[in-house]
Amino acid sequence: MTLRFLFATPIYDASLSTDRSFENFRAELEAACRMLAAEDTAGQAWCKANGYGGYTSYASLDDLPTRASVFGELKTRLDKHAAAFAKDLDFDLGGRRLKLDSLWVNVLKPGAAHSGHIHPHSVLSGTVYVSTPKGASALKLEDPRLPLMMAAPPRRADAPEAARAFVYLQPEAGTVLMWESWLRHEVPANRARTERISISFNYACR
Repeated sequence: MTLRFLFATPIYDASLSTDRSFENFRAELEAACRMLAAEDTAGQAWCKANGYGGYTSYASLDDLPTRASVFGELKTRLDKHAAAFAKDLDFDLGGRRLKLDSLWVNVLKPGAAHSGHIHPHSVLSGTVYVSTPKGASALKLEDPRLPLMMAAPPRRADAPEAARAFVYLQPEAGTVLMWESWLRHEVPANRARTERISISFNYACR
């Protein structure tokens, strides 16, 4: 008898922290994120109106790579990771290429969360983590087959990661996580005493 595992859901997991100058780069990213959180009044208003517990530039700023050089440097690094992931996914881009479509800052307050969602109109999505204090939220990923399971019994508590309905990935500062944009994910409540800072992004095929 052969057990074949089909239709896998790959998650790209890398880190920027191997670079010798990472801590300086991370500190510069954090300062830029906090500057936006303090100065972006349109973003602040959107967060208040939509019940976002903290700050995000998602709905207010679409030019971060040109607004600050540190975001431009981040784009350069992420472009390489996206290209590597696309290669591993065996994408046939037909002469097109993946292009960074959006990049936004997230500053999640203690106790705040981000409910389950997908990223429509994108090919790859992901997050790079800037500040992950003790107790900071994991990334919760949902098995895309979940709505189709109907009468399927639950998995055992000791089931391997690949068999679980939900997987929690606990990032560290510098972690880069990427997935195909149709994968539903969420950020549970931030149990840290300070803000959890990350930068999320989408890649589209152009």
